[in-house]
Amino acid sequence: MPSVLDVDLTALTILLADTDHMGDWSAGWWVAMMLMMVVFWALVIFGAVWLARSLSGGHHTIRDRDPAEVLDHRLASGEVSVEEYRERRELLKERRDSKEA
Repeated sequence: MPSVLDVDLTALTILLADTDHMGDWSAGWWVAMMLMMVVFWALVIFGAVWLARSLSGGHHTIRDRDPAEVLDHRLASGEVSVEEYRERRELLKERRDSKEA
């Protein structure tokens, strides 16, 4: 004679068994899994880009920097001559003075 535990386990197994392996969703599982895969890879790529930017000191554009600082950098790297540097520095000083007035 089967015990109560055996009957309960058999009933539970029958209830949990998925005979058609798809439940009632049919192709819905494929769509759901495809969307989850896209979301997963999007998060992985976003995380990798975010990590790379945070480790490299972030994303800075020239617009974030002071024009005088950009000009100093260009002189130091040899992009402009000393004469051109002085001319542009004077222009920057004149523009700054005219904005303050």
